[in-house]
Amino acid sequence: MTSKHLTLASEGENLLRLSWVNVVFFATIHILALLAPWFFSWSALGLVLFLHWLFGSIGICLGYHRLLSHKSFQVPKWLEYAIAIIGALALQGGPIFWVGGHRQHHAHTEDPNLDPYSAQRGFWWSHMLWIFYPRPEFFDNKIYQKSAPDLARQPFYRWLDRYFLLLQIPLGLLLYACGGWSFVIYGMFVRAVLLWHSTWFVNSATHMWGYRTFAANDNARNLWWVSLLTYGEGWHNNHHTYPNVAKSGFQWWEIDVTWWSIKALKTLGLAKRVVSK
Repeated sequence: MTSKHLTLASEGENLLRLSWVNVVFFATIHILALLAPWFFSWSALGLVLFLHWLFGSIGICLGYHRLLSHKSFQVPKWLEYAIAIIGALALQGGPIFWVGGHRQHHAHTEDPNLDPYSAQRGFWWSHMLWIFYPRPEFFDNKIYQKSAPDLARQPFYRWLDRYFLLLQIPLGLLLYACGGWSFVIYGMFVRAVLLWHSTWFVNSATHMWGYRTFAANDNARNLWWVSLLTYGEGWHNNHHTYPNVAKSGFQWWEIDVTWWSIKALKTLGLAKRVVSK
């Protein structure tokens, strides 16, 4: 990154500081995921695929994103909380942090100083470096919770935002009990790495490559392979044009797996006030 990318645009700006805690944490998970060939089993591979869908599509895409961030539909509070816990298990931050940052992204899309993962700072910044050089306005809970006051008012979400990391302990114990170290390596570390990068591609790749159906005021684009990895989140031009709509894929070929889950909840009478285009 250039010095331009590592500084804030305000007067008297200081160099962004590298968070070694974040670097060591993410590096450790990636290194542990490299143990996968020595612990391979077909059941462990199946576990990764299932948890990638459960934590990614249901927890993050449906829960953190379409339900909590954009309120594109409503579910009973018990189900909302259950989905939020699934999202927290994805290891992408607590709900107030995730929702607050995402709402900042939509309010100031691609602004190099106001968008937490602005693509204007380059691919790697929007993909992951924004985590390694954390800015207080996006990582200080006293600040980011102002972008998600609806969640910050609820004790459950304040607790989950603070202690989401601890949920990995019972998850790890459950995986070990079900399949030993093979399930732990694949269900925790391989799954986390694959799901991180899948989600990060929405911040990076879909703001650089793909097609635009709508002439939005930002560079968000529709990118098919990111949609396959993220269960429909890659139709990003559609989403940025209609952020509160529960469906992201508007054309017949724009596969949106998360939308299928929302439709299923609606059919069961669990999803109400589903916002449509």
